[in-house]
Amino acid sequence: MEPVILNSFRTKTGFCHVLQDKLVLTREGIIGEMASVTTGNSILRPLVVEGILCAVFFYAAYACYQFHTTYNTYQAIVFLLLGASLSFGMITSFNNSATPVIERNSIQKVKFKKGIRFLTRSRFEVFFENENGKVKKRLILLPGSLMDSQQAETHKALRIMEENGFLVR
Repeated sequence: MEPVILNSFRTKTGFCHVLQDKLVLTREGIIGEMASVTTGNSILRPLVVEGILCAVFFYAAYACYQFHTTYNTYQAIVFLLLGASLSFGMITSFNNSATPVIERNSIQKVKFKKGIRFLTRSRFEVFFENENGKVKKRLILLPGSLMDSQQAETHKALRIMEENGFLVR
């Protein structure tokens, strides 16, 4: 039997298709292809890159501090803050998932986070239980909000998620 697509809306890298029994995220266009190449369906690769950058920042902070001049101490503090913020981001991203298909019966809750104009994107946070029984979070990033058409797409996504019972306000 062919799955029935109830609705779909645009995301940052493609589309989110709302089916009767699952959410399916597809990647399309140049941004979607780049996301497929860089992350695939796993969050491990970006976390490894962030870990390497974090180690480089901490080492640079240590090396700058060894020279004991005022200028180098300020550089060490900057590198230390960069390393700390990157490690905090790694820790908070550890339970994220990049899975393209989420079964409806495994979804525990869906939250909507409104984006800050020019800084962040609006997004849905889908908390679901994976096949290993662990609760994971899948971010569904919506298109930016710089143009009116993109704001309309955000409103469409909100309407679709509410009508299909994924989002309760």
